[in-house]
Amino acid sequence: MAFMISGNPQARGLAVLRLLLGVFFIFEALGKRAWLFDTGPLSTMLNTWLQGAGPYSRWYLETVCLPGLPIFARLVPLGEAAAGLALVTGTYTRLAAFMALLMVLNFHVASGAIFNYAFLTNGFGLPVLGGLLALALGGVGLPFGVNKK
Repeated sequence: MAFMISGNPQARGLAVLRLLLGVFFIFEALGKRAWLFDTGPLSTMLNTWLQGAGPYSRWYLETVCLPGLPIFARLVPLGEAAAGLALVTGTYTRLAAFMALLMVLNFHVASGAIFNYAFLTNGFGLPVLGGLLALALGGVGLPFGVNKK
């Protein structure tokens, strides 16, 4: 539980990735804080995606996202904030990274982005998913954090 500042170069690199992804998720959550009190912005986004959705995204939007709109409008900003804080502090890094990975995948499936070639060059796509997967697999015992598994 001691604040670790040592570590090999690979561990320090993963720690930097952890910190920067944590800051990213905190600011993503701040941008969605209005969702806690108003489902309108999320509803508008989901309905816009629905208009041009392919079959997989359409099914996901109609059976999961839109029926769960009141819950997801609260869970998304809270989940992003919790994941961001956990990553910044190094608390439960692997769990936080895995949960954040699932949240990001949900957005990419719902928007249909993951089913397009352009996803491969999207800065919110592979770099974020890859970074979260790396932390979910190897984000234990990293420096610059409290290091709860």
